[in-house]
Parts: sequence; structure tokens; C-alpha cells
Amino acid sequence: MTAAPSQSDGVEIVENALLGGRVRLRQPAKGYRAGMDAALLAAAVDATPGQRVLEAGCGAGAVLMQIAARRRGVRLTGLERDPAMAALARENAALNGAEATIVTGDVAAGFRTLEIAPFDWAVSNPPFFDDPGALRAPAPGKRGAWMADDGLKAWTDFLLKGVREGGRVVVIHRADRLADLLILLSEKAGSFAVRGIHPYADEPARRVLVSAIRTGKAPLRLLPPLVLHERGGAKHTAEAEAILRGEAALGW
Repeated sequence: MTAAPSQSDGVEIVENALLGGRVRLRQPAKGYRAGMDAALLAAAVDATPGQRVLEAGCGAGAVLMQIAARRRGVRLTGLERDPAMAALARENAALNGAEATIVTGDVAAGFRTLEIAPFDWAVSNPPFFDDPGALRAPAPGKRGAWMADDGLKAWTDFLLKGVREGGRVVVIHRADRLADLLILLSEKAGSFAVRGIHPYADEPARRVLVSAIRTGKAPLRLLPPLVLHERGGAKHTAEAEAILRGEAALGW
């Protein structure tokens, strides 16, 4: 469900309903729009009341608002380098009555520049590309979400420093970057769990959800996959639809 568009600093803004209407999200009508990846990342955060969750690159706050609706009593912080998107995230926190602090800043500057204590959870949906020659130039409104100017390592370094020992890092990314993610996160984390996200049961995964524990030592676990669509059936599988409506989660 989408509300009538409005204007913010000359940018057309629409309001969408997420989690079956439990979350209202204001975001730009054009450019990057939060969708399935944000829903899956939020569903993979099973934080408990009182725990602190940090999201790197929070955009308009789609992940944070869905975590807030799913996990009452969790303390949320988002980092976003685009001031306009950070302002939208603050609007969305107020709109949804969410206890979330939005900080304007850049992942590339490092976690220590925030001068705050490490978190119980550090999560992110990093930009999918870090080589400008690897794809046709995205539209200006999508570039920040698609292109990691400082590379994937800047994001994993930020997440690893942003989580306490024994805390959990969770990332959703392209499936073909799984090896890179495991190598980069293994510098300070272990106890990996990996879940493939498949468009259809008979197609390879296009996304992966990766969980790692800071200083964890347990063996890697390959979890049951999530299949999003059925051929000739409903738009989403029953499991995917339950996640999108906030009726199911993706635990570790």
C-alpha cells in the first residue's frame, strides 16, 4: 500500500506500508527503494529487549523500522552518509514511534569516529558493487546504494569494530560475493551461518544472508535456503509472504 506522494526539499516522497501495515515508511518516489532485501535483513535480527543494534547505511530506515516493529525494547542506531536520507530516517522513526538514533556519517571514516560503545548487533545491506566498471552507471538516486566507493572491506571493517566480542554481525549481499564476505569477516569473527536466498527452488541463490560472531570459533553452518517465489503460483512462497508480513522470522 502506498500513500499519495508529497514533497521534501523538492524530492517527491511516497509513504509505503510494510509488515502488513505495521510499519509506515516515507522514502523517495524515485531512486533506491527499500524492498525484499531490507525485509529479510530485519527478519534475521532476533535481538532481545535491551540489546543495542547498529545498522551501517540505514537509508530511510526501512530495516530499523521493521526491527523496531518486530523486536520491542531493542535500542536502535543507524548510520547514513546522505543527510537527506538520514533526515527521512528520523522522520520515519517519529512516524512509527520507534526508539532509534540516526547519525549522519560515513562508513569509510570508521566506527571509532562515532565515539560510542560497540553494539550487540551490527547489520548492513552494503552496496552491491565496488568496481565502477562492473556495471552500467546507476541512476544518480541509486548510486549511493549500489556503489561502495571505498570497497566492501570498508563495510566489513566498520561492522567488525562496531560489535562487541560475542556480538553478531549480519549482512545481506549478492551470492557471488559470499567468498569475499567470509574472508573479510574472518579477520575478527567466526561461527559463520549462511542462508541462501533463491528466487525459485530450481535456480541458484542470488542473495545470501551471512551471520558471524565476533571472536566466534564454532564451525560454519549452512542453513536451509529461503525460496521467494513459486512458478505459476502466488507472487511469494508461503514462507516468504509470512516474513514480509512480519509473521515469521529468520533465526540463526
